[in-house]
Amino acid sequence: MSSKYSDAKSPWNSITGPNLGYIMEMYDLYQESPELLDPEFADLFRQYGPPIDVTPRAAAPVETAAAGIETNKFGKVLAAIQLAEAIRSHGHLASDIYPLNDQPKDTTRLEPSTYGLNEQDLKEVPVSLLLNDAPQGITNGLEAISYLKSLYTDKVAFEFSHIVQPQERSWIQSKIEAGEFKPSLDADKKKEILNLLTHVEGFEKFLHRTFVGQKRFSIEGVDTLVVLIDELVRLSEAKGTEKIMIGMAHRGRLNVLTHILNKPYEMMFAGFAHVPDEPFLPEDNSLQITKGWFGDVKYHMGAAYTSPNGTNIKLAYNPSHLEIVSPVVAGQTRAAQEETSSTGIAPIDSKKAYAILIHGDAAFPGQGVVTETLNYSRIKGFQTGGSIHIIANNLIGFTTEQYDSRSTHYSSDPAKGFEVPVVHVNGDDPEAVVAVARFAFEYREKFGKDILIDLIGYRRYGHNEMDEPLVTNPLMYHGIHQHPTVRELYGQQLSSEQVLSAEEVKALDADTQKEMQAAYDKVKENKSDDSHGIIIPEAVSNGYPEVPTGVDKDALAKMNEELLTWPSDFSAFSKLARILKRREDPFNGKGKIDWAHAETLAFGAILQDGNPIRLTGQDAQRGTFAHRHLVLHDDKTGQELVPLHHISGAKASFVVYNSPLTESAVLGFEYGYNVENNKALVIWEAQYGDFANMAQMMFDQFISAGRSKWGQKSGLVMLLPHGFEGQGPEHSSARLERHLQMAAENNWTVANLSSAANYFHILRRQAKMLEEESIRPLIIVTPKSLLRHPLVGAEVEDLTEGHFQTVLEQPGLGTKAKKVERILFASGKMAIDLAERVKDGKNFDGIHIVRVEQLYPFPSEKIQAIVERYPNAKELAWVQEEPKNMGSWTFAEPYLRDISNGKDVAYYGRIKRSSPAEGDGESHKVEQARILDEALAQA
Repeated sequence: MSSKYSDAKSPWNSITGPNLGYIMEMYDLYQESPELLDPEFADLFRQYGPPIDVTPRAAAPVETAAAGIETNKFGKVLAAIQLAEAIRSHGHLASDIYPLNDQPKDTTRLEPSTYGLNEQDLKEVPVSLLLNDAPQGITNGLEAISYLKSLYTDKVAFEFSHIVQPQERSWIQSKIEAGEFKPSLDADKKKEILNLLTHVEGFEKFLHRTFVGQKRFSIEGVDTLVVLIDELVRLSEAKGTEKIMIGMAHRGRLNVLTHILNKPYEMMFAGFAHVPDEPFLPEDNSLQITKGWFGDVKYHMGAAYTSPNGTNIKLAYNPSHLEIVSPVVAGQTRAAQEETSSTGIAPIDSKKAYAILIHGDAAFPGQGVVTETLNYSRIKGFQTGGSIHIIANNLIGFTTEQYDSRSTHYSSDPAKGFEVPVVHVNGDDPEAVVAVARFAFEYREKFGKDILIDLIGYRRYGHNEMDEPLVTNPLMYHGIHQHPTVRELYGQQLSSEQVLSAEEVKALDADTQKEMQAAYDKVKENKSDDSHGIIIPEAVSNGYPEVPTGVDKDALAKMNEELLTWPSDFSAFSKLARILKRREDPFNGKGKIDWAHAETLAFGAILQDGNPIRLTGQDAQRGTFAHRHLVLHDDKTGQELVPLHHISGAKASFVVYNSPLTESAVLGFEYGYNVENNKALVIWEAQYGDFANMAQMMFDQFISAGRSKWGQKSGLVMLLPHGFEGQGPEHSSARLERHLQMAAENNWTVANLSSAANYFHILRRQAKMLEEESIRPLIIVTPKSLLRHPLVGAEVEDLTEGHFQTVLEQPGLGTKAKKVERILFASGKMAIDLAERVKDGKNFDGIHIVRVEQLYPFPSEKIQAIVERYPNAKELAWVQEEPKNMGSWTFAEPYLRDISNGKDVAYYGRIKRSSPAEGDGESHKVEQARILDEALAQA
């Protein structure tokens, strides 16, 4: 059909299924005999043209119904269809989804009068034009409209008209309208729900009464969150799901730990009583908890629980930064779904694991990492077959009301831009919550997409239990104080249904409190006056040993040949083919191995050792500076070729993905992936080093401190291009000083390399340490102009022997030990700038240059040994291109002073600045030359 009538406001846009079939029948009649149509109907066809047929032709009953309509009633029929579609699309605005019943309902679009209809008009409309497979007993259009209202304006409300795929919309609509959405629960199931709610509420009441004034960030007000997750777990166990990954902020976390991950009450109470909780850990090893030596507050901690049937449930550790854990959990989920022990691209089974991501109502629209994570849902390198998102909706953020919190109607609205169906549910209806859980689980299973549950409740106390909310939110909290809890409401319901007596409901509450008191009595018996100091594990404090990382020359040569041998029908871009073919030269005694070449050979050797590799970043396949080219493209067909998939002896998968244009969520994803798959060498590359600014929270809260806070190990590698090339304040500095400022307790390695060989060896070392207790993340500020610099290049022999060297000495200098009066220390690009100036060392007898390749842990012992070789040295000087208040000077200075033994400690570089680099290229050159002149000047 012609598209010239396309109009976003077309009345046909919202009509589907049999209704669309009816409109098609009317359009056929309009084409043949327009005078037979109601004038209003004919005008619509003239204005908007034909409806777009996106579903099969209507079934015979619809055609029969349409044929029986008098021609002067067509306008009324169309209006009735529009009313039915409005109920489906806008019924949520009039639904009973707010427990406090304090939000206005909008029914304007659901009234027949809005469409010029009355009850008699609706009675004359055939049911089949308004409903597919209408339940028995619905005999006319009026009853059909009433039935639709009962479905779409109840305690569950739906938003799915924004979904593009008609089969998805049709499936959701049929699930709702077939009367199967809210199944009848038997008495045993109802009792289970009440029992769980009683324990959820009872746990909070016991803590509130026993540990007065202690923060716990209570779940009360959205208690049915536990019911929802519990139902998802049950469904997952029945389906044989291997792993469920849960991410959530602090509110309600203690209750989820207790009632979903089965952390014993004794362990929870021990944390409040400041008693060691290890004695109460289950002896069956069903619960795993890791802890760091420095620790964290109890409502940031996570755990892993394995149920009797083998499903592993993990609650991720999370700092106070609310939504920031979402991409971390997504990365963990992807790692749990992949099989990385075979070569090529790791196959994914999205049914093996999935994520439950629990959000706050203020944070969901307020924090950008939420939409960054939602964007993963259908991106090849990051998709997980759909996450189940839950907004634990308190209708408030700290003290901020909704009208100050967002511009959208619902907090869930950002999800609609990603075609995520949204289901709102009244948190005071446990049975509706169970139905929603089943619906969400089935949707993910069928479509492999994200779905969002907006669980609407309230917050019984203030932001924390010491906060008085009446000060800032009096109207809301006067209502909350009068509102019964969901356990009370459901207990009354079951009493009225005669499932339990009122006495039995009351006894259940009393028994729960007795159970918790008994658990606390055990804790009190375990109190001890012993105090435990902060002890760093020996494996961490000892650091990395020297690990041999050389690769046999013949093995390297064979791998290099395989990397450059492509299928005969593959047509590489000719210019690129010539560049890559030069990688044969170093193995033929010509030229050197540059940075990217060394990286590729390191990757190949790591794969042959059996470690999978995952590399992501903006433009990571090619490399920001067109240097890497791990993925080749046929210039005639566009077909991709990954040479590392075709080397002999590889024992693991290799993937490199160009990532979305985001840093925070991508880095979080890779951190989570690495935490879950500790055998994989996981690498994130920033397009430029300063892009890491956007991911600073991941560095601060997870990567640098995760081990000391939570005992969570990571061997993640971060490549941050760094170097002052006259390109201005941005794209010069990777903000090295920030990473060094956070360096302590062997928490990570920070390197600024000047040698392709050293890059090869540090990657190999990191891979070899991955499953060791001493593993730690690795930050490398990688080069830009040095990527192809001859002084950075390596000989083949440099890769076949030895190991990573934390310190390198400048060749040709320092040969006359007694003449050396100044020792210069530099790293990365500055070390190469110095090397270019000194050339073969002539006329620089008084100077020696030491390249500090590993900045943290600082190689003090090796540097001291070098300094001791020069008895007449008067000055130890640090040389850098960054401003004095940036870069590595302030970090390195104390170490140099410790080993100076009375010698002067000097600095050569830019003065303190507020911005990292000059904005003008010529100014940069002048300043760079000044630094080199001063550093190399001989007295």
